[in-house]
Amino acid sequence: MGSLMKSPRVRLPLSIVTVLICVFALVALLYTERISSSSSSSIFRFKSCSKQGTTRDEETMVDAPVKTEVDDRFEFDPNECSVAHGKWVFNSSLKPLYTDRTCPYIDRQFACAKNGRPDSDYRHWEWQPDDCMLPKFNPRVALQKLRGKRLMFVGDSLHRNQWESFVCLVEFVVPKDQKSMRPGKSHSVFQLKEYNATIEFYWAPFLVESNSDNPIIGDPRKRILRVDSVSKHAKYWEGVDILAFNTYVWWMSGPKMKSLWGSFANGEEGLEELETPVAYRLGLKTWANWIDSTIDPNKTRVFFTTMSPTHTRSEDWNRKDGIRCYNETKPVMKKGHWGTGSNKRMMSVVASVVEKMKVPVTVINITQISEYRIDGHASVYSELGGKLLTEEQRADPSHYADCIHWCLPGIPDTWNQIFLAHL
Repeated sequence: MGSLMKSPRVRLPLSIVTVLICVFALVALLYTERISSSSSSSIFRFKSCSKQGTTRDEETMVDAPVKTEVDDRFEFDPNECSVAHGKWVFNSSLKPLYTDRTCPYIDRQFACAKNGRPDSDYRHWEWQPDDCMLPKFNPRVALQKLRGKRLMFVGDSLHRNQWESFVCLVEFVVPKDQKSMRPGKSHSVFQLKEYNATIEFYWAPFLVESNSDNPIIGDPRKRILRVDSVSKHAKYWEGVDILAFNTYVWWMSGPKMKSLWGSFANGEEGLEELETPVAYRLGLKTWANWIDSTIDPNKTRVFFTTMSPTHTRSEDWNRKDGIRCYNETKPVMKKGHWGTGSNKRMMSVVASVVEKMKVPVTVINITQISEYRIDGHASVYSELGGKLLTEEQRADPSHYADCIHWCLPGIPDTWNQIFLAHL
């Protein structure tokens, strides 16, 4: 019988079979990926995600070279990020959006480069919070947020410092025939016709009324505050969409303030000398009561900028042979540096008053970040009484160095970067 013998089956070991299956699967996967690459991103790339906890390094894990230091900061969230904690990082490629020559709205008092300041490093430091990434100031985003609105900065000359910074940060993207400035002794208005918006400044150095609002009384001992009234100023605040307040440095002229209840016409009646923090609390409570009784939070947003530090004592940053902030060209690098120019008791008054208010107030904390910037003040590159300092005056920084106000461009630009992020 010529029956054929069946060939015996060849059985491969299980391990080899497993390897072959994996190889074929990988080839198929790579082939699928290659033909679909024109319409979708690579499977080895992570999709960008703005969720808290996702980092830029994770977003570009394949494309970016491996870094030894991982940036694990999250995208800015005003409810989660504490901008007060961080560090100043020098960036030589950083270019300010304006200069004191390109922006025509800067007071000569703040125009340090134009006034002869020889160094420029103070314009190339970026504030980097520890926990989050602070967005860059985008002038077009700012203008869109302001479309159809009024923004008003209310306070002292340091708030005017910030107001001029904000105007300069946005004005250069607006055509010349679509913008105008109407300066005033107390109320100045920068108008943006194209956006139907205004960026305004209102002078009220104490927020409450005083006999030194306008004209200014030079001798602090002769100044009297009406700690129970803001009505003279507040009529200008009504109807504004975004109100940003500050008040601090004018309160720091001495341990006590002359405070008045009732009208100035009553003379000495109702006049009392109060400790400065006590008068400050009374004044802020009067302001807070007006906000709570007048402002509709559905129509108006309210901000309060904390104290801007002064740097008049070089011993605060261990420069015993220094003269105030004169000739300082770098920030203080010591973490948590706090000098005598910022009063923590006064700062706590702001916190305690604001937390009890009915209307939400966003506090923009600029104090700690500005404490480091001993290099950013106008110093001797400023003016006095409307005139630039003479060479003789510049040679005497112990009397003439302005260690209160800031150069523009400069630190107030960072304040506005934080302010815009909160908007």
